[in-house]
Amino acid sequence: MTINKEYLIDIFNFAIKAADPYRAVMGKLRVAGDKIILPEEEYNLNGFRRIVVIGAGKAVSPMARAIEEIFEGKIEEGIIIVKYGHTGLLRKVRQIEASHPLPDFNGVRGTNEIMDVLKRADEKTLVICLVSGGVSSLLVSPIDDVGLENKRAVTDLLLKAGANIDELNAVRKHISNVKGGRMAELAYPATIYTMILSDVIGDRLDVIASGPTVPDPTTYKDAVEVIRKYGLEDRIPVRVVKILEGGEKGKHKETPKGGEEFFRKARTVILGGIKEAIDAAREKAEAMGFTVDIVTSELQGEAKEVAKDLAVRAIEARNDMKAGDKPLCLISGGETTVTVKGNGLGGRNQELALAFAIEIAGKRGITLLSAGTDGTDGPTEAAGAIVDSRTMSLAREYGLDAEFYLENNDSYHFFEKLDSLSRERHHLKTGPTGTNVMDLQIIMVDKHEN
Repeated sequence: MTINKEYLIDIFNFAIKAADPYRAVMGKLRVAGDKIILPEEEYNLNGFRRIVVIGAGKAVSPMARAIEEIFEGKIEEGIIIVKYGHTGLLRKVRQIEASHPLPDFNGVRGTNEIMDVLKRADEKTLVICLVSGGVSSLLVSPIDDVGLENKRAVTDLLLKAGANIDELNAVRKHISNVKGGRMAELAYPATIYTMILSDVIGDRLDVIASGPTVPDPTTYKDAVEVIRKYGLEDRIPVRVVKILEGGEKGKHKETPKGGEEFFRKARTVILGGIKEAIDAAREKAEAMGFTVDIVTSELQGEAKEVAKDLAVRAIEARNDMKAGDKPLCLISGGETTVTVKGNGLGGRNQELALAFAIEIAGKRGITLLSAGTDGTDGPTEAAGAIVDSRTMSLAREYGLDAEFYLENNDSYHFFEKLDSLSRERHHLKTGPTGTNVMDLQIIMVDKHEN
């Protein structure tokens, strides 16, 4: 059979639908009479005078729509922060658009408004907190001595150094007024129930969104060690270094570690994540006639190196195929990192796809899609890219040096130029999908492709 790129897109789109935030909320929460019924929790609706909704993330708009429908006019007020272009139609909950992956003033403004809502909450208030990927940049309230520009600089330096999400968030928690459990402290004595669509490997509550409503196991010492690990001591803003090192010496109050009274009134539930998307991708691929092999739901590491490993696996699978074998679909999900050394434009999925294309050049019958489930990859409008055994020969035909673009971290412009010149489709541009459960890689292998 001939592997058509549309097959991979169909599987990707089916997986996206399975990670729909609206459906996830509707499946976990309901109101029956005077009862609010949640996973492992039940509240008496009459026990609250006020219900408020707060939240942040790329996928919280459809989550808020579900909450509005479930509570049928009982919400007194609400505010959520979403990435630019990720709004939806809401009646009661206000939406503020802000920047991701680097925070901006809109994020600060929205966070200040959320903090004001929490400060007005009392023991008869139920706070429903909605969280999805992107919160760590969208929900931004730097402590007084830091400021927005220094917060942006720290985030940018760590991202370009290739810091993983655990390391990045360990630093961000310790220069924030709301992360690392501090939002739960702000909400007290209200009851706060957090509903999360996970974009973190292992669904760790303290890492997702920098854990605004859960205890934080990281310390100032951890944050300092991250800065030192990447050799950024002389590049991180002086104010930030001073705060982190001061905290390491016990001069500043640590983030809440658990056992505090305010956590007694805080509950959290995971609505879903990458595994739901992978399961759906498997279902769709099998229905299309492929043998499916789930590689991992915890893909991580440097994007270029991960691409090499995936390419080796695909090539070996191709070489092992026998006459009569059905084509194979390899599926993985997770979140890689990119150490930025060049001055190009791209994202981890586009970089992974470009590196993969180099490794499988000429190996007929192998095609890969790598894309962000939110519809964006890095600071670009592309979700990712689709490559096959012909991609490199096509690039050479049009005078594009793939290795040069890869070394310059310029995968976006490589695929833009290749598509423009060849009039073939390599860039995957979906627009905002309404969800965010990390990235998906779908590889199709058919040694007998004709």
